[in-house]
Parts: sequence; C-alpha cells; structure tokens
Amino acid sequence: MSAPDTTQKLQIRQITAAETYAVRHPVLREGKPAESCAMPGDEAEDTLHMGLFDVEKLIGVVSLMNNSKPQFTGKQYQLRGMGVLSAYQGQKLGNLLVDEAEKQLQQRGVELLWCNARIKALNFYLRKGFSIEGEPFEIENVGTHYLLFKKL
Repeated sequence: MSAPDTTQKLQIRQITAAETYAVRHPVLREGKPAESCAMPGDEAEDTLHMGLFDVEKLIGVVSLMNNSKPQFTGKQYQLRGMGVLSAYQGQKLGNLLVDEAEKQLQQRGVELLWCNARIKALNFYLRKGFSIEGEPFEIENVGTHYLLFKKL
C-alpha cells in the first residue's frame, strides 16, 4: 500500500496582506510585535499575496511587489515575506509557492524576480535558479541577507 498523497489537499490562492501575518509572524518576526509583519508595499494595488493552504489551514505565504532595483533591467517584481510554518518545513512546500509566484508573474509580463534572502534561505533560492548579485549585507534587527535574482 502506498503512502497517501497529501498534495491533493494543498491549494494556493490569493489572500490579503493581513492574512499573511499568520505565517509571517511566527516564521519571520518571531518574538516581535505583530505590527512588525507589515511591509512597505503590502497594500499597493499591484501587490500579490498568495497563501498555501493545507485544506483550510494557512501554512505558507509569499508576497510579490512591483519594486525595482537599479542594477536590473526590464519589468521587475520583488519576492517578500515568504515563509512556511515550522511544522510544515522540510517538505518542499516552499517550491510550490515560488513556482506559482513565477507563473503568476510571467502571466503579467514580468521579466525578473528578485529578493533579499536570509542566509538560512540562500540554498533554497539557489536551487530554484536564483543567482547572487553583489556581497552579503545586513538588515537591521533581521540579519545577514543576499540580493538574489532570477530571469523569468
């Protein structure tokens, strides 16, 4: 008998900025006030927030913002606030979010996706085809990050 296919109950759908906090807070802002989950651009009309649901439980989030870096050309979006609840990590669920993000952006004519990745997420993004641009840098109260990019 084979193992049950859990992917059948997983679903990605658009959510609001406020809904992302349920994952952003414990994964990205642990020990900080819930208000620290708000990001500049969250409420912009062209920002896209997506949630990964296990049946009805929100277990992962990603936000995509119309934001440009001068070192890149073409239509760009920034991937921000991505996380998967700790109980669900290590199951390659982040791949589902990034794959769907790339698909949604390609449909909108976006040519390049970039992000500021924490050191612990660096290998994840490199495996997803992102490249490092420049040297590591510090984000105050968060830690060391790398600027990563991927042509879509």
